[in-house]
Amino acid sequence: MGPVKAALESSVRYLAAGLAVRRIHVHAISAGVVKTRAASGLDHFDALLDEVRNRTPAQHLVTIEEIGRIAAVLASDAGMTLTGSTLYADAGFHIVA
Repeated sequence: MGPVKAALESSVRYLAAGLAVRRIHVHAISAGVVKTRAASGLDHFDALLDEVRNRTPAQHLVTIEEIGRIAAVLASDAGMTLTGSTLYADAGFHIVA
């Protein structure tokens, strides 16, 4: 999974650089484990949720609404100076993983 994530992040940076002259901003949101109806069909999903929750600094999972708010900021005037970034919406899991 590491090489795939690295390729995605690199693609975001290259696209951002290439599209900047057209004032197009490019981002990636690396979302944490989210409790959704679709994901609940995965084997041992509840155990995965518990493990991730216990390992995050604040011991909570990110919600769909929180991820949506991050996307809204990126799409708004507040995000106009940002481009080429990967934002981790994972309640801090990436810093301890």
